[in-house]
Amino acid sequence: MLEKINIEPLPNELPSDFADRCGQQYSEKVTQEYKKVNGQFFTPLPIARLMAGYAERTEKKINILDPGVGAGVLICAITEQLVVNTCIEELCIACYETDKNLINVVTNVFTYLQNWVQANGKKFIFNIFNDDFILSNSLTLNGSCGEKFDLIITNPPFFKIPKEDIRTKAASEFVSGHANIYALFIGISLTLLKNKGQIIFISPRSFASGNYFKAFRSKLFSLVQVKNIHLFDSRTDTFDRDKVLQELVIISATKEKINPEKKVNISSSDGLHDIKTPFVNSLPLHDIIEIHSKEKILHLPVNKTEINILEITEGWNNKLTDFNIHISTGPVVSFRANGYIKSNINDADNCVPLYWLHNVTKMKIEWPKVYKEKGQYIVENEYSRNLLIKNKNYIFLRRFSTKDDKSRLIAAPYYYENNFNFIGVENKLNYIYKINENFEKNEMLGLCALLNSEFYDIYFQTFNGNVNVSATELREMKFPPMEIIKKIGIEIMLNYDLSLASLNSIVNQYLELENILV
Repeated sequence: MLEKINIEPLPNELPSDFADRCGQQYSEKVTQEYKKVNGQFFTPLPIARLMAGYAERTEKKINILDPGVGAGVLICAITEQLVVNTCIEELCIACYETDKNLINVVTNVFTYLQNWVQANGKKFIFNIFNDDFILSNSLTLNGSCGEKFDLIITNPPFFKIPKEDIRTKAASEFVSGHANIYALFIGISLTLLKNKGQIIFISPRSFASGNYFKAFRSKLFSLVQVKNIHLFDSRTDTFDRDKVLQELVIISATKEKINPEKKVNISSSDGLHDIKTPFVNSLPLHDIIEIHSKEKILHLPVNKTEINILEITEGWNNKLTDFNIHISTGPVVSFRANGYIKSNINDADNCVPLYWLHNVTKMKIEWPKVYKEKGQYIVENEYSRNLLIKNKNYIFLRRFSTKDDKSRLIAAPYYYENNFNFIGVENKLNYIYKINENFEKNEMLGLCALLNSEFYDIYFQTFNGNVNVSATELREMKFPPMEIIKKIGIEIMLNYDLSLASLNSIVNQYLELENILV
């Protein structure tokens, strides 16, 4: 047990200020490793107040849940908002917290909050459960009736949990791959929300795209109507006192029938320093989420340029599969195939080229390229053949960008110009191809130019907040008609200037982007 936190409220101190001070003092007493293991990152007070400002309730009596209460700052902020700005007369609070050391802290905070509410002529009842929220409420996923709430506000813990974890199994309908506990918290919260109830949460932005959060997105965007989104652009500023490196997003949504035409208020700030002066815009839900798609990727445009780009892509009807163009991930996993990977063609019989991430730059493949522990050949025999792909025209696209890369999408054309029947593609590359036919050169160059362009880099970053470039995300991206793609490719063939400036100029010309990229 930690040393007991002894802190008293200041004269006339707001409960949210008191909770924030208690949380900071507690946070200083535990290690960074303890916070990381428990996913324990207390909500900064400016963020708590921003989230509370999204509350839209008219009930006289309201039931509120915080499934991971911490020091109680979110409940304090939302209570202050409701007491001061609505006609609510009674607030019933339910909270969960697994950290035993925090129970006395939050009890002390809520006792002070209760006195403050009563001084304002309202009634305040609270229950704090020192239990695991997921395991305590997972039966609601099977139709069991749990308590239903009018309002849920949460900053859930965030850390990855293995497939074998009892919590993953308990909330498996929200899992499609490696689970992150924050998705399970939010998912189960949705089942505890009354019809017309409201949920307000802050979480990493990572759920917006990618296969691992596909099941979670499917549930989230089919159960609630998103009304407000706030994106923090900085990965370091938002939760800086707890050294959190994440792009974070706040979402406010209501449990009701989904209407794709309804507007969503989208705001953004770099971090805490400009939180009161955000960029704000409103877009129809269908502009940021393709509700009827399987992936339900969330786009988060945070400036006029990104909004312009989404408006353009919304008018396109084509995805890669519509052109018989497909994308797969390189099958050579280096540590598993280490016995087949060679540095020189003469190191073994029947060696064929092996392409790695570092071989691919914008519009150019550099091979062979000497790089430590990145052999440029792989043995072709009956045992390794399932790791190889047929030698034909491809586009190679990096699956990861680095902090030194100026853009997320880095692609290059690969031409079938040698005598090998097969080639190897390492797992950190995606390869783009046609089934039962070969790419024409103008198609390859046009598509490569688009992927490497400023336009597509911005488009991609509206839904991807990390360095990963997954095949799933590429399949969902929209493209102009093939006629335009070929014209871009022909123009590049005529000029044969592969500089980024030239590519952007050609792409901008054929996509008619004058005054769009501002």
